[in-house]
Amino acid sequence: MRFPRSLLALPVALIAGLVGTGTATAAIPWATCSTPAGFQCARVTEQLDHSGAVGGSVNLDVVRKPASIGGGSKTAIIALAGGPGQAAIPFAKDFATIFGTAALSTNDLIVFNQRGTGNSSPISCAAFRRTSGSPDKIVQDCSLQLGQARAFYTTAQSVEDIEQLRIAGGYDNVILYGVSYGTKVALAYAAAHPATTKSIILDSVVTPDGPDALRRSTLNAVPRVIGQTLCGNNACASSGGDPVGDITKLVAKLNRAAIKGTYHSSSGKNYRTSVSINDLIDTLEAGDLNPALRSEFPGAAHAALQGDTAPLIRLAVESEDLQSDAVTSPDPSSLLRAPTGGTSVAATAAKASPTATASSAASEALAETTLYYATVCEEATFPWTRGAPTVQRAQEAETTVRSLPATTFGIFGSSNAVALGGLPTTCLGWVVGGAAPQPTAPLPNVPALILDGEADLRTPLEDAKGVASQLPQAQFITVPDTGHSVVTSESGTCAQTAVKTFLAGGVAAACPAVADEFAPSATPPRSLSQVPRAHGVATAKIGRTLNALVLSINDGRRQVIGSAMATGSLPTAIGGLRAGTLRVASSKKLQFIGYEFVPGVKVTGILKSGTSTFTMSGSKGSKGTVKLLSSGAATGRLDGHTFKVSPRASASRAGSTTATDDGLPSLDAAVAFGKRLIAP
Repeated sequence: MRFPRSLLALPVALIAGLVGTGTATAAIPWATCSTPAGFQCARVTEQLDHSGAVGGSVNLDVVRKPASIGGGSKTAIIALAGGPGQAAIPFAKDFATIFGTAALSTNDLIVFNQRGTGNSSPISCAAFRRTSGSPDKIVQDCSLQLGQARAFYTTAQSVEDIEQLRIAGGYDNVILYGVSYGTKVALAYAAAHPATTKSIILDSVVTPDGPDALRRSTLNAVPRVIGQTLCGNNACASSGGDPVGDITKLVAKLNRAAIKGTYHSSSGKNYRTSVSINDLIDTLEAGDLNPALRSEFPGAAHAALQGDTAPLIRLAVESEDLQSDAVTSPDPSSLLRAPTGGTSVAATAAKASPTATASSAASEALAETTLYYATVCEEATFPWTRGAPTVQRAQEAETTVRSLPATTFGIFGSSNAVALGGLPTTCLGWVVGGAAPQPTAPLPNVPALILDGEADLRTPLEDAKGVASQLPQAQFITVPDTGHSVVTSESGTCAQTAVKTFLAGGVAAACPAVADEFAPSATPPRSLSQVPRAHGVATAKIGRTLNALVLSINDGRRQVIGSAMATGSLPTAIGGLRAGTLRVASSKKLQFIGYEFVPGVKVTGILKSGTSTFTMSGSKGSKGTVKLLSSGAATGRLDGHTFKVSPRASASRAGSTTATDDGLPSLDAAVAFGKRLIAP
């Protein structure tokens, strides 16, 4: 799983704490780390090519938390992060917390930055610094710039890195814990070295020979994830009532042409942009990592079908930072497009890492992106002849997809844009440097715990169940109302408890149903006439304006919460759906400036604990002042009429930023969730 790059940086103190240069055939030269506390550090040299056919080496940064009991454990729990491209050492203490003191009393914990990540011989392409040009050519140039080394940053090489670390560490066997792409590495190791695999724990499973370049399991899981998991029990009645039908219609529309519209930015500027069929898929996948974003999708899709494109445009734009992960890389153009339509890798990294220098953030982002391409483009199975020229690849891919049954991609139909818009687009220009990977050997009969989120589209339940069927001793746990990386993103503690129970030799309990903090939001109103009327006031217009105020406040809070959950920190500002800005002074103080959610109704004022005062303006709503009390009552003067209404008089109520007026968590809780999600 990929996360904000500021948290992927290897701490300077840790780099300073790494000592010695060993080899995989010698004992690992452990020394006390300055950070993380309680760990030992080392740097280990491995062969670039474990077959020995090509010379060269890579240096791996490794940390160890020794077992707290005994004179040296013969079993190591090895924690594997995702990506590919995510450094694991920054999360060493998080891994220790996940496994618990009981498991770590008798087992060592080993965490290492896989080759090419963090400071473990990172690789980078100057081609990715370009902000213009053909994406295929940029990717091609990157592969050629890496030279022969590009063939050796694959899963198979990482597997042998683990084996050499096991030998050098003096361990008889290992327990493998993988998240997202890390599960692929864990499964590959277990298949290659069954005798030394004691057990495996998989969170958000990538199949052994995955990911599927045509993303069939993801596309076919959409009706279940949206129609049942999110919208079951008529939860989407206020957002059209038929989410799967709406997606089907929207797909048909997008297969004909992209949807165009306007995005209103936090700076107050409007940008014309569009949503393509692949943007739609990326937006759905982004919901894996952000339940606030996922909850808005049915209403936004329904609005787009009614001609209101603003909600879907906003959702697609705000999804961009969450699109890259274990099974889907962004289209190269989204990484490299010019500033008028996006940002370069360097600019994106600098924004994501405000505490880092622009150069260090850019270098980190460059290495992360390069490693992703070097791994995925070398080892994924594509619908073309390996090693063929770009033009031939494109032709073969088109022919392959056209030959598949129309039902292959479920409600997404047989559009080539859908089938080829993921990894084939990403890797079309990549010049492979090595032979095709061998199929993964049969999985061993070892104890396994498999965890997968009910709402995960990147690594769907169906894939995880398929892997579980190949492991006779597998315990399979579905985590309700949860997307990707369940141990850190679940709202409860079921998955974390399951890990500890499994490591203790027990049988993990099934996860109970949990209350959804992010019930699907209603379709945004296209006019004031669609807003429910608050009663007890002089006119219907005033009654609708009062509820337009409440809807605007709740929309603003939802956007701030979504941003906080994505980044682990509060944004400084967000744009209104149609106009205006919301500035975030603190989790207890939100300043609305001409914020427009309902067309023609502008909201200005500060939402805070206690009484909040707002000025209402705009071409369609009533004008005047409204005071919202913490009780939910409203007083004020609109269109010359003084009013006072109780909470029950309106269709919904707006409380303080610390209350759950519309079922949403507080902003502080959203930040805490984001910080928890930004973990292995």
